[in-house]
Amino acid sequence: MSDTDDSFNFLISMCYTQLFNLLCEKADDMYGGRLPVHVRCLIDECANIGQIPKLEKLVATIRSREISACLVLQAQSQLKAIYKDNADTIIGNMDTSIFLGGKEPTTLKELAAALGKETIDTYNTGESRGRETSHSLNYQKLGKELMSQDELAVMDGGKCILQVQGVRPFFSDKFDITKHPQYKYLLDSSKKNAFDIAKYLSRRLTVRPDDVFESCELEAPPASDAPAD
Repeated sequence: MSDTDDSFNFLISMCYTQLFNLLCEKADDMYGGRLPVHVRCLIDECANIGQIPKLEKLVATIRSREISACLVLQAQSQLKAIYKDNADTIIGNMDTSIFLGGKEPTTLKELAAALGKETIDTYNTGESRGRETSHSLNYQKLGKELMSQDELAVMDGGKCILQVQGVRPFFSDKFDITKHPQYKYLLDSSKKNAFDIAKYLSRRLTVRPDDVFESCELEAPPASDAPAD
């Protein structure tokens, strides 16, 4: 679908509705409520494909059927622009979130609050001068944001922040994709891996040397028996 024309976004909504309905029905009717193979939906450019119907309910129910959805957004505010009040419900049902960098204020503010605070020790010194000089030293324990909004905005492009439910956030290096064993199959590795949609949709039969076919003979009727125009 076009990134700039949303005229046919309703088709994408229909596809997603059919996809999740069929998967859930298959899990309930054939496998006792859980699919034997986990299905993971990587929904890239989630803000540019239109609204997925009842997404706030889907993310809360499909997990029990071995189905998960990964929403990829450029900013968290995009989700709120599409799903309005249901955006918080969608985010709340996501067990894992990863921040790859950005400077959108709403995203930075909510992430800074979610990271929490750390305890720091401070001390102040004072000196009073008069007829006699006196000194004072004061120790305090204060709370400081783990990462402030300005620190998140200038975060190194090679770093990311991973939040997993039940554990503290991780400040980690991004994975070097060139080290993945399947990298050789990507377009970045070789141009010959490019996906040709026209060739994929072509219905021409390709005969391979090991294909087996059945042949039969058909006799055409004599020309005199052919129906007249």
